[in-house]
Amino acid sequence: FLGLTRRRLRVRYPDGERSAPFVYDELDRRAIDAVVIAAHFRRDGRHWVYLRSALRPPLHFRDPARSPTGARETGALWELPAGLIEPAEQSSSGVLEAGRRELWEELGFSVQTSDFHPLGPATWPCPGVMCERHFFLQLEVHPEERAEPALDGSALERFGRVIALPLTDALALCRAGRIEDAKTELGLRRLADTL
Repeated sequence: FLGLTRRRLRVRYPDGERSAPFVYDELDRRAIDAVVIAAHFRRDGRHWVYLRSALRPPLHFRDPARSPTGARETGALWELPAGLIEPAEQSSSGVLEAGRRELWEELGFSVQTSDFHPLGPATWPCPGVMCERHFFLQLEVHPEERAEPALDGSALERFGRVIALPLTDALALCRAGRIEDAKTELGLRRLADTL
């Protein structure tokens, strides 16, 4: 799934001087970029948004002794639906197709690519380690049209939960540290600005 690229680099400074050689490691994978989807609807005069539970093994196995808080992590997060953009989807229309596919797999909504709208520019979530880019999309959905999510076959998606909550409540959970995923908080804030 992940590959490690180890490079031996030297930095050339504006004055022409060069740094000493150093080793720099970088992670790579076949599908390098991802879509992040804010699926929302209106109910009782409020904007609601869907989140999905996710298990993240690196969080679970994080050594509490290496944390300033000393807390043991469960590995469970609430996130906006997201997923990898496959190599065959490397185009503007491919990003939308990845959004359509991921929305079906993770939330159970069958939509057209034309239903999606950009939600701000793409971002680099961890540029010191990986050149992954996140493409943010938003769309309005109809809760009564939601089916059981198709899932992608990953063991980590099985028994995942889907919830809808008011956007203002989701943002309050971010401020309280109860929603800790950075891409989710960014997507929620952008959605609030857009709506």
